[in-house]
Amino acid sequence: MMILRGKVPNIPFSSSPGAFVKHLTIINSKPFYPRKIAAKSLRTTAANTDSTVRIRNSSSYFETLNSRQKEQIRLYVDTLLDWNQRMNLTAVTDFDEVMKRHVDDSLAILPHIRDTYASHCDGSIDNLTLVDVGTGAGLPGLILAIACPGWKVTLLESMKKRCMFLENAIGVAGLSNTEVVRGRAEDLGQNALYREKFDVAVARAVAEMRILAEYCLPLVRVGGLFVAAKGHDPQVHCICEQEEVQNAKRSIQLMGASLLGLCSVESHSPHGQRTAIICAKDSPTPRKYPRDPGTPAKLPL
Repeated sequence: MMILRGKVPNIPFSSSPGAFVKHLTIINSKPFYPRKIAAKSLRTTAANTDSTVRIRNSSSYFETLNSRQKEQIRLYVDTLLDWNQRMNLTAVTDFDEVMKRHVDDSLAILPHIRDTYASHCDGSIDNLTLVDVGTGAGLPGLILAIACPGWKVTLLESMKKRCMFLENAIGVAGLSNTEVVRGRAEDLGQNALYREKFDVAVARAVAEMRILAEYCLPLVRVGGLFVAAKGHDPQVHCICEQEEVQNAKRSIQLMGASLLGLCSVESHSPHGQRTAIICAKDSPTPRKYPRDPGTPAKLPL
């Protein structure tokens, strides 16, 4: 793996090859229903786009951002759409749709991260360290870095071209609290410079929960959080996702964590209500995890 330019101080580490595996595996078993965290859902509202500034009233949280942060998001989205003409970053090609499907969703999980961290973790919510595993085009990590300038955000991505885009987007947006790391989650999880060093790990649309647990939880410090941004509510909308949460219970426990619950996240994404699955890191992850690159996806726990 290699670390690319970033303005957050960190120590370089050795490189290793590999591409991040994004995989979905579902097995049949009896439904498991974790409790829901009592957190206020964030609803988003649409408005007309200003032809000059091109910023939507995308969400209630978006409206709490200052003018500089809103401009940084505009610059990010413009950069994303520009680079997307030359490489595959997103299937969405319209500015408003990017705001609706990607930016809204990324901002919508922020209150749940804040509320859960404040109630379950020690340390200041204003200057935590966060890693976005399999960040892709920087979602949600880069958006969270804009919204929370006091956070130190690491964007983990294995593909060189995407890392190049992320570095460019960070520069265009003028972010000083964000770094890009090129590598695999399995390698970072066994690297002493990153293993159990982050207050929060997040992942959005990367893999099934059993796999995500092994990717992300070894990176989270004891007392920290892992937040997986998912699609429909696993308890209500889809039996496959009910099974996904149930099947992940053992994997989460093996990583030294427990399932805190599910938070409903509402936005103007294509499916409306989304779900954040939140886990607490209770004890150190055994040294044998994560397993060798590729193994978590091929042989989920």
